[in-house]
Amino acid sequence: MLCSSTKTLLLRCRNLSAALTSSSSSSSSSSSLPFPDLFSPSVPEQTLLFSRPISSFPDCTPSIKPPTFGSSLYRCRSSVSRDRRSNRTMASQSSTGSIHDFTVKDARGNDVDLSTYKGKVLLIVNVASQCGLTNSNYTELSQIYEQYKNQGLEILAFPCNQFGAQEPGTNEEILQFACTRFKAEYPIFDKVDVNGESAAPLYKFLKSSKGGLFGDNIKWNFSKFLIDKEGNVVDRYAPTTSPLSIEKDIKKLLGVA
Repeated sequence: MLCSSTKTLLLRCRNLSAALTSSSSSSSSSSSLPFPDLFSPSVPEQTLLFSRPISSFPDCTPSIKPPTFGSSLYRCRSSVSRDRRSNRTMASQSSTGSIHDFTVKDARGNDVDLSTYKGKVLLIVNVASQCGLTNSNYTELSQIYEQYKNQGLEILAFPCNQFGAQEPGTNEEILQFACTRFKAEYPIFDKVDVNGESAAPLYKFLKSSKGGLFGDNIKWNFSKFLIDKEGNVVDRYAPTTSPLSIEKDIKKLLGVA
């Protein structure tokens, strides 16, 4: 395709050719023109432009500039970098939190801000009333609590019915069972899920802070988490680990001999 300036030039040449042809009566058929018939099919289109480079025709200069992607690509990369930095910041904040950031429900449905336990060593346990581990764990938990409650230990018990449906009772029934049969004086909270999408936020945090031997999920009733005075998860114990066997770890955090 020829641009408009080239077509105008060719039209002028054609008119000049016609004038010269009509004025040369003597040799109209034999004399050759000073230039070829510009519209002859035998003349390639490139011949018309051989004497002038295409850049000399103003209209032939492309009016559409190729897109430049440098600046927009930089902006996209900067945006991605900001998103990544933001995600890392959020992950860092999540990983450096403490249990003092959480609020839970007690057995009567009241909110309990766990920041009230700042300065205390905590043992957090998911309990059940009809488990084979119930008697030994409840008995030893009461013994540990009685011995160290005045030195800064608190035990937080969270009933859970996810393992063999061994905690089917209401909160009131669970309280009566633990307090009457095992003389539990430590707080017993609202029944919760500890695994799955419906897991209590506190337990999601505990599991992410200290994974188990075969994955993060709680394996059974009476899994235990030991928390220091600043709210950090220090250790995690299997359901079969007796409370008395971790007494030395509790004493270390309490700073007692």
